[in-house]
Amino acid sequence: MTSTSIFAGELTPAQAASQITAEIRLLPVECIPLLEALDRVLARDVRSPMDVPMWDNSAMDGYAVRSADFTTAAKAAGAGEAGVELRVVETVPAGKFPTKPLGPRECTRIFTGAPLPQGADGVIRQEDATPLEGDRVRIDNPRDVGKNLRRRGEDIQKDSLILARGTPLGAAQLGVLASIGESEVFVHRRPRVAFFGSGDEIAELEQREEILHGKKVASSNTYTLLAMIRGAGAEPINLGVAKDDPDEIRRRVQAGFTSDLLVTSAGVSVGEHDYVRQVLDEVKATQKFWKIRMRPGAPVGFGVIGALPWIGLPGNPVSTMVTFELFVRPAIRKMLGHTNLFRRTVPVTVAEPITLGAPLRHFLRAVVTENADSRRSAKLTGPQGSGILTSMAKANALLIVPEDRREVKAGETLTAMLLDDPVHTPEPTF
Repeated sequence: MTSTSIFAGELTPAQAASQITAEIRLLPVECIPLLEALDRVLARDVRSPMDVPMWDNSAMDGYAVRSADFTTAAKAAGAGEAGVELRVVETVPAGKFPTKPLGPRECTRIFTGAPLPQGADGVIRQEDATPLEGDRVRIDNPRDVGKNLRRRGEDIQKDSLILARGTPLGAAQLGVLASIGESEVFVHRRPRVAFFGSGDEIAELEQREEILHGKKVASSNTYTLLAMIRGAGAEPINLGVAKDDPDEIRRRVQAGFTSDLLVTSAGVSVGEHDYVRQVLDEVKATQKFWKIRMRPGAPVGFGVIGALPWIGLPGNPVSTMVTFELFVRPAIRKMLGHTNLFRRTVPVTVAEPITLGAPLRHFLRAVVTENADSRRSAKLTGPQGSGILTSMAKANALLIVPEDRREVKAGETLTAMLLDDPVHTPEPTF
């Protein structure tokens, strides 16, 4: 086989991740309804066409008042010890506007969100007031004089930058956009990620009886990859499972040409039945690298087929999931427009001694817990074989052991990547 590889050596995981994301390009921009924009990424800056709020308004249900009516002189003029009495000139609920300005010893019954009448500079909460006969009210406690109001533009000012390009859109961001009247938003298109596995021994769940009788191995990677692709924000395209046959693999590779990213699992090692490299040569792929100094997941490949990026993952279930997290997920985030692509790593105290074999960077499945003093500790989920998928199901983190550490004592500090951590960094820290 003639390889077009431009790098024949082994990379560190961080080097491999950086090389992959450097090759990935943002997808085109599209305009979508705001209600469909959750977890997408802004493709353009957004400036406000208005002040928010548009007018001074009440932050409480109560009475809009003038501070001048609560001076010592005002009390002496007729309030006495019973409190200040005011005349209620009108009632203004939210959604209505006041029609009467306030004069001396006047107030407006007002509700949360309603605009303040002219002359008012504070709201007395309703529990600090006692309605009297007719249009009178007694203010029993003046503690909120000059308070409980929201000033025009205190949240958003007209023409100001509200959300910058590259901002992930969560619930709060959608609310902000709605508050300035934006019903649509510009985002990068959602990536279409095609994927398939390979292996004569692998079967889909329709062959359940053969799986249960040990004649075939269930394609768990189909389900983990589909879920991880969708969880990363992309649209998964399942191309099925190919037999160890170049023609079948070629058909699936070609079926992935209409996608934005092609992911394969298995078939990228050096076995005589691993045909993915041969097929990539046949379709004129530029193959960037084939191996990474890590465990699990050393046989990881990356290349481009024309403009289509391809990432080849190992076939063992845990290796597939670990390498997806480190290499495929950041690539998807780059396509979506994120600028922080990689989950951060955090310091953890190792709860048990660890002994390792090969001098590789290890990513061990672990459970990280936070102690009473806010320090984190990590305990392995059990045996760490790359085929033990239950160890991944129990884990909430990947404990990272550097390649120069063959033994780790209990109580030592390492770093871990939390698998549910929303905090990301622009560069890989693993």
